[in-house]
Amino acid sequence: MFIYLLFTEEKEERLVIHEPALSSADDSNEAAVILAPVNKEAKENINFFPAVIESHKVEGREKRNVKQILMVEAPLSRGKIIRESLMSPDIKNGHSLPKYGDMGQPVVLPSDLPDNIRKIVENGWNNNVFNQYVSDLISVHRILPDVRDSWCKEPVKYLEKLPQTSVIICFHNEAWSTLVRTVHSVIDRSPSHLVKEVVLIDDFSDLPHTKLQLEEYMAKYTQVKIVRTSERLGLIRARLLGNEHATGPVLTYLDSHCECTEGWLEPLLDRIARSTTTVVCPVIDSIDDTTFQYLWHNSSYINVGGFNWNLMFDWHVIPKRDRDNQTNPAEPVRSPTMAGGLFAIDKAFFEMIGTYDSDFNIWGGENLELSFKIWMCGGTLEVVPCSHVGHVYRNDSPYSKGQNLVKRNLIRLAEVWLDDYAKYYYEHIGYDLEDPGDVSSRKELRKKLGCKSFKWYLDNVYPELFIPGDAVASGEIRNKWSGRCVDSLNKEYQQVSVWPCHGQGNAQYWMLSKAGEIRHNTFCLDYTGQGIFLYPCHGNGGNQLWRYSPDTGMIKHNWDEMCLAISENRMRLTVERCASNTPRHLWKFERFNTSKMLLQAQD
Repeated sequence: MFIYLLFTEEKEERLVIHEPALSSADDSNEAAVILAPVNKEAKENINFFPAVIESHKVEGREKRNVKQILMVEAPLSRGKIIRESLMSPDIKNGHSLPKYGDMGQPVVLPSDLPDNIRKIVENGWNNNVFNQYVSDLISVHRILPDVRDSWCKEPVKYLEKLPQTSVIICFHNEAWSTLVRTVHSVIDRSPSHLVKEVVLIDDFSDLPHTKLQLEEYMAKYTQVKIVRTSERLGLIRARLLGNEHATGPVLTYLDSHCECTEGWLEPLLDRIARSTTTVVCPVIDSIDDTTFQYLWHNSSYINVGGFNWNLMFDWHVIPKRDRDNQTNPAEPVRSPTMAGGLFAIDKAFFEMIGTYDSDFNIWGGENLELSFKIWMCGGTLEVVPCSHVGHVYRNDSPYSKGQNLVKRNLIRLAEVWLDDYAKYYYEHIGYDLEDPGDVSSRKELRKKLGCKSFKWYLDNVYPELFIPGDAVASGEIRNKWSGRCVDSLNKEYQQVSVWPCHGQGNAQYWMLSKAGEIRHNTFCLDYTGQGIFLYPCHGNGGNQLWRYSPDTGMIKHNWDEMCLAISENRMRLTVERCASNTPRHLWKFERFNTSKMLLQAQD
């Protein structure tokens, strides 16, 4: 059993509520609420955890309007509030509570939490893959700094007449505090006349707080409507359902653990008002998954979206050619791809280009499919630095998606949009192909829309992307003596290792560029003198320059006589003085093409 502290202007009483939603961490399904007296002035400064408990009978008497609870758990046997260490000044004296997380500040829990509280914290992590306990401490109306560039605040910056938008938020068993804070950040920081509605798509949640409690809480906000699915659809189909229920001319999609900042909406709608084929993304700031600190960058450090040949989204710096076109770093900038979770698009244009591929499963790859389609079928994709939205980045998803489902989505994407370049993705996955299903209708859509080729996209939108077809060699780098291959372990900025060759590509897929780089997507083998690391390719040679000879099998570093080698225990990748009679120094790089050599020297 856990205690919940409720502040009223009445004398202290004890109320036992049989409410699983408030005590999911406890098998008894009981929660104790302590009614503590507090003066009116202090009450206005308290961060409450909202809970819908319209009425309960206590000892035959009905207790009404118990609606706001500050979550302060403690075992009844201890008879005190466990979180007193987090509260200053003392709440028992009627003083105000600190505003946890206000202005984006981190909330750091004490290292000596009692075991029962530590268990609650762990349960929050297990259920959400973020620190729900800290999130619950923070007000759902928390104050954030205005992070916009001064250029964004200049008068007459945006069109006077902007279109309305339907903000669509899909969720499945989202934590109460993050979901409600997302909604409030939209309502609190958006001009009311621009938000036609906030559409919450409940993708078959089963936690109690997502049911009646959510409906009664949101009933106070007429612009919010809740749509529930009768089965689990997955993110992609849930978003399509959101489009069906949206009535605004512009759709704005957000994830269910976001926080919009001041002035976030107008810059997005302004770009669409000027051109309905422009699709826009806010700058996605990071909300720390442990402390919920709001982290942001100014306009000079904004990145745009890209992808690698494993068809995974990545960020990269704004190319010089696009930066040179800006008169101010806060101006909108072209982006080859979008991260996918947060963007705004004209509803008619979205439907004209075929929305999402409804045969994609759950989620994965839909952001690239939409990005390619926007550019190739007559649209433009931009990042708008004047718009900032925070997002809780998690190391994993709490919901199972299955890697095979993502791969199927990506194969559908490759078959429809990548033309002859699809082979580079297939090489990355070792040609381990699955049936993508019938893609004829998507190909017909592309033909009907008169969309451009993927080569056009690479030449005009993303010329910075390295094309595997330009590689001198591509595939695995095998040491025959050990039967092991160079393996990135899919860990960027970490030391590269060796692993038994498996022939499946992925972490063992490398490309040797004409400039002498050994590339794994946009990262390169980098010998620092202390080890071999996977660092972003910089194109300047130096630590990232290698020379491979198919005749000798040696891979020399830079212009010295040091060679890539495998350790005698076959466990590490190292660099040693070259010795052609040492099998640990000899490698076979797949698909070597002599005609594409530029800097590669023949020994």
